[in-house]
Amino acid sequence: MATDQTYYVPAQSKWPIIATVGLGVTLYGVASIMVNGSQGTSTTSSWWIFLVGSLIMAYMLFGWFGSVIRESRAGLYSDQMDRSFRWGMSWFIFSEVMFFAAFFGALFYARVFAVPWLGGEGDRGSSQMLWEGFQATWPLLNNPDPEAYPGPSEVIGPWGLPLVNTILLVTSSFTVTVAHHGLKQGHRGKVKLWLAATIVLALAFVALQAEEYVHAYTELDLTLSSGIYGSTFFMLTGFHGAHVVLGTLMLTIMLIRIFKGHFTAEKHFGFEAASWYWHFVDVVWLGLFVFVYIL
Repeated sequence: MATDQTYYVPAQSKWPIIATVGLGVTLYGVASIMVNGSQGTSTTSSWWIFLVGSLIMAYMLFGWFGSVIRESRAGLYSDQMDRSFRWGMSWFIFSEVMFFAAFFGALFYARVFAVPWLGGEGDRGSSQMLWEGFQATWPLLNNPDPEAYPGPSEVIGPWGLPLVNTILLVTSSFTVTVAHHGLKQGHRGKVKLWLAATIVLALAFVALQAEEYVHAYTELDLTLSSGIYGSTFFMLTGFHGAHVVLGTLMLTIMLIRIFKGHFTAEKHFGFEAASWYWHFVDVVWLGLFVFVYIL
């Protein structure tokens, strides 16, 4: 058993190698889908490659995290190891913050600089010569080259499904906090109830997001090919949606562990890390709601 003076060093593991193979296959599949799709060729084999890579990654994640859980339950980790996990999760969330900072930066650049320049403003107003008569507005419904990139007929208003989704995520942030306090107080029934409520809210968010995407594609002509507005819209909301799915999976695993009797009032960093991630997802959505849907 580890103490404050020792640091657990695990035995040699196959999981880093499997992770490398899985990530490589997955990224190759993604790149192949993009290349074949842009060239108009079949992407069936590319999707199969992506699926195989995803399954390898899923196998690695369940296996590696399972090993960590068993080692933790065996009492092999010291306080120093706990601090390492906390730093690791903190840096992981920081890297995710940088992803979204880049995407929000792309939205800001396109909206504040690139589109007005194409409309004839600023020092680069000569771009007006390329598409005479183009009017720079945001949201950009009429693109400079509508034949190549037809704009959407309409954009999604903020006070329908986006507002409902905002309420769902803000509420889920409250429910996961209540569950966390219940765990620290040793009230496991309270943890199960409020954590399950958080998962239900998360699934409702994903379902409504999917409904919004169907509405955008089938009725508003708002797609990834709708110019810069469509690209930034789906890049930001889609990337966030993927994080919601990942966070929901994390919370579901935490609920399973609660039912299996894992965690104590003093030692429950796995649950705490999942709640950190969920709060991060909630905060990012508030930024999306303001800068993508409202402004």
